[in-house]
Amino acid sequence: MNVQRRLLPNISALAAFDAVARLGSFTAAARELDLTQGAVSRQIGLLEEQFGRRLFERDSRNVRLSTAGEIYAEAVRSALGQLRDAALGLMSNRHSGALNLAILPTFGTRWLMPLIPDFVARHPDVTINFATRIGRFDFARERLDAAIHHGMPDWPDADCTLLMRETVMPVVSPEFLAARAIAAPADISRLPLLHMATRPGAWSEWFEHHELEAPTGPGMQFEQFGTVAQACMAGLGVALLPEILIAGELQRGQLVPAPGEPMQSRSAYYLVVPHDKRGHPPVASFRDWLLGQIGKEPAVLAW
Repeated sequence: MNVQRRLLPNISALAAFDAVARLGSFTAAARELDLTQGAVSRQIGLLEEQFGRRLFERDSRNVRLSTAGEIYAEAVRSALGQLRDAALGLMSNRHSGALNLAILPTFGTRWLMPLIPDFVARHPDVTINFATRIGRFDFARERLDAAIHHGMPDWPDADCTLLMRETVMPVVSPEFLAARAIAAPADISRLPLLHMATRPGAWSEWFEHHELEAPTGPGMQFEQFGTVAQACMAGLGVALLPEILIAGELQRGQLVPAPGEPMQSRSAYYLVVPHDKRGHPPVASFRDWLLGQIGKEPAVLAW
């Protein structure tokens, strides 16, 4: 029993340790926890005495984590997050029905969100909490259960279920097309190209697909799909955009195809689930529903 107690520190001491580790200051931690600086210092001292290890290196001006403290801080942050989530789930009586999902901004709003009412109707016991993420992240640290990801199926320690391939096509505004002689894919290389920062090799891949040499000019760079689409509609250049995300603009005539056949991108959309969330019922329900919406058998790649 004594060993068990030694391995289970006081939650107040853990909260104080986590605050100092995050903020790098006893004063800031005391302010966040509504305690005195002395009280925070005593809590840290209790932990160091309990473990027989120094968790922080201190001098007259600074406090920083020791090597042992850095390792312990990561585990404490994750454990406190799980405790907070458990308490929230217990208080709301829906812990087992919560799905914390990361979505891509444009894909999430344009393709996924209009379908979500169907999921809610079919699974009223599951509450989805949405977060917007671009690129990889740490599932445990962000306390997320799954993510819709665009890229390659190489997310470490996770299952990547193929949702759909992506077809991209060069598009311009009608006015831009009317004002220029664009008759063949080769003509596009002479025009201003609009680039998405999240897909830096897209244009090179497209020119390679058409057996053309890609231009060396940098072109305008955009971080968000919505911004590059607006720039293209404003006549600033040619954009290489996913067909699935510009269906509305094409239908309304705000964008028109430029010469050159659409191309299947090397990247694709995946549902990514960390290995420790495979058995989480809301994740399984969402995965099955999502694949049903797409109408494809799952192709799962584990890394």
